[in-house]
Amino acid sequence: MKKRIIYVILLAIVFSSLPEFTFAADSTTASIAIPISSGLTGSDNSAKTFSLDLPSTVTSSSILASTLKYNGNNAIVGNLSVVEGKVKLTLKGNQSVKTIDVQGYRGSHEAIYTSNIYNSIWLYSDGRRWQINEYDEKNDINNAHRDVQATDGVPSKNPPSTLVSAGPLQDRAYLKWYNGSKTEVIDSDAVVQSTIIPQIISYSNYVKNEPKFKNNRVILNYWIPNSVKYAPESTEGLSGVAEGRRYFATVNYYYTATAKVTTYSYAGTVTFEYKLPTEPTLTGEVGLLAPNPNPEKYSDKAVPVKLSLKGSLAAYTDTSNILEWVFYAKKTGNDGSLVTKKDTKKVLSSDQQFDFEISKQEAATQPKFTQNYTLTVTVRFAKPVVTASGSISTLSETFTINAGTYNGPPPSSIPIPTPTPAIGKPPIARITMPDQVVAGEKFIVSGAESFDPDGTILTYSWQHPNVNLALYGKSSDTSYGLDSIDTTQTITLTVTDNDGLTSTTTRDIKVVAPAPKAKIELLGTLKQNRKITIRNGTKNISDDFPIVESSTRFTITAVSGGSNADIKYSGSLVGVKEVDVLMKTPGQYKATLYVVNTAGYSGTSSWTFTVAPDEAPVPYISMPLIVYRDPDNGNKASVTLEDFTVSPDYDYLATRVWEYRYDSDNNGNFTGEAWTQLSNANLDRINFYPAKVGRYEIRLTVTEEFGQPTIDAFVTASDRRSANTDTQPVLERIVTVENRPPTSDWSW
Repeated sequence: MKKRIIYVILLAIVFSSLPEFTFAADSTTASIAIPISSGLTGSDNSAKTFSLDLPSTVTSSSILASTLKYNGNNAIVGNLSVVEGKVKLTLKGNQSVKTIDVQGYRGSHEAIYTSNIYNSIWLYSDGRRWQINEYDEKNDINNAHRDVQATDGVPSKNPPSTLVSAGPLQDRAYLKWYNGSKTEVIDSDAVVQSTIIPQIISYSNYVKNEPKFKNNRVILNYWIPNSVKYAPESTEGLSGVAEGRRYFATVNYYYTATAKVTTYSYAGTVTFEYKLPTEPTLTGEVGLLAPNPNPEKYSDKAVPVKLSLKGSLAAYTDTSNILEWVFYAKKTGNDGSLVTKKDTKKVLSSDQQFDFEISKQEAATQPKFTQNYTLTVTVRFAKPVVTASGSISTLSETFTINAGTYNGPPPSSIPIPTPTPAIGKPPIARITMPDQVVAGEKFIVSGAESFDPDGTILTYSWQHPNVNLALYGKSSDTSYGLDSIDTTQTITLTVTDNDGLTSTTTRDIKVVAPAPKAKIELLGTLKQNRKITIRNGTKNISDDFPIVESSTRFTITAVSGGSNADIKYSGSLVGVKEVDVLMKTPGQYKATLYVVNTAGYSGTSSWTFTVAPDEAPVPYISMPLIVYRDPDNGNKASVTLEDFTVSPDYDYLATRVWEYRYDSDNNGNFTGEAWTQLSNANLDRINFYPAKVGRYEIRLTVTEEFGQPTIDAFVTASDRRSANTDTQPVLERIVTVENRPPTSDWSW
C-alpha cells in the first residue's frame, strides 16, 4: 500500500456570470467524527467539551448554523456552535460502573513503600548475655524481650547467629491508586477496602522466609550473623556498662485492590450543511509518496523521491470547456530540474506523479539533508470564462513540499541549534485522534491544534504505517484493516512553520476487532394476542465491515407459562430487519438476535420479556330498585339502565347486550325464566319500559375488542374477552315495578 502525505489548499476565484457552465446544488452535507473516548474515570469526565476541526474545504462562514446536529448516544449539553473556526459542543458522558484491578503506590505511580525494619540487640554488663528486642507475633506485642547466651568468649564481641522477628506497622501514608498508568488515577473512595492486599516486591537477602502482612504489620524473620552491618544504639542515661546495636532489614511493597469506578464514554458525529462555492474553485493536493518515513536514513546510495500532485475543480461542471491539465514539478530554485506533464482528458479532476532522487553526494554531505520541491497545477479552458474582473483562460495553484535524509543518528537526536530571534521560535506539533479504534472504522486524525508561537504553520507531514487511507494536510480521516487488529499503531506528525523550523510528535492508537454489538429492540404491547415487533437495532461500528443483513437471525423461545407452539409469526426469522410475533398464552419468553459482519465477526443479544394476560372486562350496571307504572305512558314504568363497565388493561368495549327476565310466578325465584334481549346496539345507557307489575332481573354482557394492534391471522372471535353482570350482587340487578299509590285530596 502506498503511503502519502497530502496538503490541501483551496483557491476560490469569483465569477460574475457563467454562461458556459451550470452550477451544482447550493449546499451539501458534511460530517465530523467526535474522537472516541471510552473508559474515562473521575467526575471531571462527566461532561466533556469538544472543539472539532472543520474539513479542509469548509470555511466557518459557509456553515448553515441551523443545520448543526449531533448524532450519537451521548446527551448534548447546551447548543452546538462554531467558535474560532471550529465546531464546539459539550456532551454528557455515558455513565457505567466498571470493576477494575488497581494498584496503590506512595504518592506517585510505581513509587513503592519501603519498611526499614530493625531490631535492638543489647549486651548485658556481664558481657555474657545478649538481650533480643523483637516482635511477638502470637500476642501482637512489639519490643518483646528474650536473652541468648554469647558464644564467642567474655566479653562477647558479637551476638550469636540468631533468628529475630520484626513487625513494624504497614505504611499507607500518601496512598494513591492507579489503573495501570500514571495518567489514570483512581479516587480512593472507589476502592473496595476489604480487597486491599499488600504485594511484596523485594526484601533483604538474609530474611529467612518471605515477609507476611498480619495484624496490620509487616512481619518478617531475619538472621543476625556476624557479617550483617549494624548501627550503634545510644547509651545515654544508662547506668553500668552495656552495648546496644541496631540490626536492619528492608522490605519493599505496594498494594493491589479492586475498585468500582464510574466510567464515561463519548462518541458520535456532528453533521451540518454548508454552502458550496458558487464560483469555479481550484483545489490542489500535493503528496509525498517516498521516502516513507521522511527523512530516510542514508545507506550509501541515492534515495528515490516520488511526489504526487492532484487538481480538482469545484462549482464547475462544463467538462467540454476544459482544454487540458498541466502539472509542473522541480527542485526549488533549480529550473533545470523542471518536469512537465499534461492530461488532455476533459475531466474535473486529474493527478500526476513525479520521480526525483537525492543523490549519494547530497545525502552524504551533512548529517541531515533536506530538498525542497515546488509543484504547480494548472487547468486551461478552451473558451475564456468571463468574470466581473475580466476574462480568464487558466487557473493555477502552486505548492511546496520537502524530502530528506539523515546520516548518523535519527533526526530526533540531532542537536538543533537554538534559533536566534531573527529565525524565530519553532512550532509545536500536536495530534488529536482517538486512543482506540475499531478495524475498518473511519476516524479523523488532526494536527489542527499545532501552532507556531511567532508565525504560521505551512506544512503538515504525516508518517502512518498500515493505514488504509493516507493522511494529508491539517486534518483528514483514515482507517485500519483487519491485519492491524490487536496491535498498537503509531502516527507521527511533523509541522514546518514559515521560518522553516520544524516540530515532531507521535500518538499511539490501539486497533481492536470490529465485533458487532448486537442490539435487540422490542416494540408493541407485551400482552397476550397482541402484536410484538422484535427488531434488529444493531448499528454498524465499522465503515468497511457492515452487518450482513442476509445472515441476521432471530430466535424466539418460551421460558415459562407458555410453549413454543404459542409463539405465532409469519415468514422467516432469518435475513429480516424485524419480525412481528404474537403470543397466544401469557408467560415469559426469550428473543435472541444473532448478527455477523462482512469481516466474519459476530455478536448476539437476548431479551427475556413477560407477556401479560389479556384481562376480561369488569361489568357493573346502575339502576333503580323500585319504579312505578305511569298512567300517562300507557301504564308502563320507566327504568334507566347505565353501564359502568371498566377494562382493567385498557381495551375498548366493542359490544354491549342488555337483557331482562321476569319473575312470572312472583315467587322471588328467576330460575327457569327466559331472558329477553333489550338491546345489542353497544349502548352504555338505555331506558326499559316494563308494563307488568312485579320483579325484573337485568343482565349486561360486555365483549372487548383489542385496544392495541394484533395480527388478525392468528386471532379468532373467542380470543376477545367478555363478561356479564352475573358477578354483581343480584339485589343490585333486580327492579320492582309497582302501581303508583292513589293520592287523597281533603277539602272542607
